[in-house]
Amino acid sequence: MTLTVRGIVRTVSELCVTVGALIVLLVVYLLYWTGVRANHAMDDEVGALQDRWARTPVSSAPPSPATTAHVAGSPPPAAYRAGQPFAIMYIPRFGADWHKPVIQGTGTDDLQHGLGHYTGTARLGTQGNFAVAGHRRTYGDPFEDFPELRPGDKVVLTDGVAWYTYVIDRPPYLTLPDDIGVIDPLPAPLDRSAIPYTAPGRYLTLTTCDPPWGHSHRLIAWGHLDATQPVEQGMPRALLS
Repeated sequence: MTLTVRGIVRTVSELCVTVGALIVLLVVYLLYWTGVRANHAMDDEVGALQDRWARTPVSSAPPSPATTAHVAGSPPPAAYRAGQPFAIMYIPRFGADWHKPVIQGTGTDDLQHGLGHYTGTARLGTQGNFAVAGHRRTYGDPFEDFPELRPGDKVVLTDGVAWYTYVIDRPPYLTLPDDIGVIDPLPAPLDRSAIPYTAPGRYLTLTTCDPPWGHSHRLIAWGHLDATQPVEQGMPRALLS
């Protein structure tokens, strides 16, 4: 009987050690390996964009809708291609070296390769709401420091033709996942007192999950388009200071 009890205890102990080791490996995978792979993927996307832009003279690139009026009868700007990068985002608040590709779409695979542009929201720099989602933890933790955003912070994007500088207008807003009005052309959150806008404009919405390892809530940051400039004029002041 004693031997049987000892055998059971030994077996249970070995199972506990095995389960513990598997948990440790899972944590390492989530914290480290997915981040390594995601950072490589994002670097590859940024590199591919920069190579494409370098091969395309600015003068022959499609006009930016934020800086060039659409001429009646001319073809509209090409639609963003699903699953493909089309811009690079810089947020100085997150560090001088922080920059991430913006992918068209917010599917699982899209957000593993960068930030995701919500399908159906405005094009970069245009009238309406340019809305972007990103992971707070795992897959490179692009929005890990999201709660640190403050009014006046700059969010700068480029599409290879122009630079677009948005300014954050209020601290991050905590809400529920079904508060989908936050990405409306004129943002309309459930708590209307949270939004600083009363008329249509050129807006930016950033979204991520809260808490960091959960998805029961969402953090939202809003900003407005403050300035645009052609890429041939160099980087905007916000990235040089």
